[in-house]
Amino acid sequence: MSLSSAINTAQSSLSNTATQTNIVSRNISNASNPDYNRRNAALATTLPGAQVVSIQRAQDQAMFRQTISSSATASGQQTLLTGLTDLKNVLGGNDYESAPATLLASMRDTLSTYAAKPGENTLAQTAIADANTLASGLREASASVQTIRLDSDQEIGRQVNKLNDLLEQFEVANSGVMRGTQAGMDVSAELDQRDSLLKQITEIVGVTSVTRTSNDMALYTTGGATLFETVPRPVTFEPAAGFSATLQGNRVYVDGVPLPAGQGSSTTARGSLQGLLQIRDDIAPQVQTQLDEIARALVVTFAETDQSAVPVLPDQPGLFTWAGAAVPAGATLVPGIAATIMVNPALEPSLGGNPQLLRDGGINGAAYSANPSGAAGFSAKLDAYVVALDAPVAFDPVAGLSTSTSLTGFAADSVGWLELNRSEADASAQKREASRFRAVEAHSNATGVSLDEEMSLLLELEQSYKASARLISAVDQMLQELMAAVR
Repeated sequence: MSLSSAINTAQSSLSNTATQTNIVSRNISNASNPDYNRRNAALATTLPGAQVVSIQRAQDQAMFRQTISSSATASGQQTLLTGLTDLKNVLGGNDYESAPATLLASMRDTLSTYAAKPGENTLAQTAIADANTLASGLREASASVQTIRLDSDQEIGRQVNKLNDLLEQFEVANSGVMRGTQAGMDVSAELDQRDSLLKQITEIVGVTSVTRTSNDMALYTTGGATLFETVPRPVTFEPAAGFSATLQGNRVYVDGVPLPAGQGSSTTARGSLQGLLQIRDDIAPQVQTQLDEIARALVVTFAETDQSAVPVLPDQPGLFTWAGAAVPAGATLVPGIAATIMVNPALEPSLGGNPQLLRDGGINGAAYSANPSGAAGFSAKLDAYVVALDAPVAFDPVAGLSTSTSLTGFAADSVGWLELNRSEADASAQKREASRFRAVEAHSNATGVSLDEEMSLLLELEQSYKASARLISAVDQMLQELMAAVR
């Protein structure tokens, strides 16, 4: 080897070492960055020696697709679980102490005690107080359910705005990747940025990606609607001002195609948007329907009937009344009745009412009185109420529970329905989060930075630098000796 060849080899080695050291340094500084993929300098043999010909970015598309898929699934499931937990808290949390089933059981026990001592005015007032607590609990639960729907609707609006913003950023990143690829430049940073945006997008809505010529990428929802193809497609939504049992929310449209809500406790939702839609349009309305059926059954159960030998007058609200001021007919849902149910003012002592009318009847006039003489020991009507609470009642099948069960049984089944769905959603959320974690971990192991490997490579580069430096020093010494001999 000539001295000039040795110098060229040493210079090439130093240049490679500098490039590799720079890459290793960047890898080490981004070791904790989950959106960074490891870089590596690819070397090729040339006449002067090895030379860096390209910067390679570690990637595993199969693992990455699994990562974003599991992230979308976990996000949708967690969103559903959060909504179900909020509904559980509306009913009192773990013990369901403010659930209609609990309040109804308490009122039934008070009525039983009152029936045993029908002459006790204090027990009459206690029974009315328990009825007030039950009615208030139904109204508050109904209002809270609609608040949860409104909160979900508002969050949908925020998520849609965020999604549109991410798609605009994705367009910028995708354009940078395409330009760099066409120019033959290193686009590792642009690819990292695009993948980071894709991860954020898929947490909002499930995505299928397709990579085309020049590293161009198109995005579609798991349902097939176009999210991004050359340019972002519009995701539109109109938030509602408020909700009630009779009001439905607006739909989310992706490029003009409606985004479906998730289904089931182990939800089909991919991303938070479908989970929020499921809470707003399915789970919360179902709880509202069950509350309305409990309220309707209460009005019917405690209604007053004509006590004449030949009844001709229609049934009238008794202990419980509502904004409709009539006893609902048939086993048909009355949307929103739980929001207005209340104790009949004629029984309220604070309003000048007589609580003993619960024992005697006659809230709606003498024709409805079962104890015209006002006998203190009369308990037949109270006993009938207690029995009626545990007797089979017809319910509307739209509530999703038994169509023929007792009022107390229906209220308990409503709690059971919510807890079953929440429990199944919780179990599914844990499984899907574990799957997401394993997918992210596997992808990170394949494409992320290992400090041990980078530090080991850094030591090798140090030795390479020392060898090149010694070679240059040796050549320098030989040149000096040669020049001295020439003199």
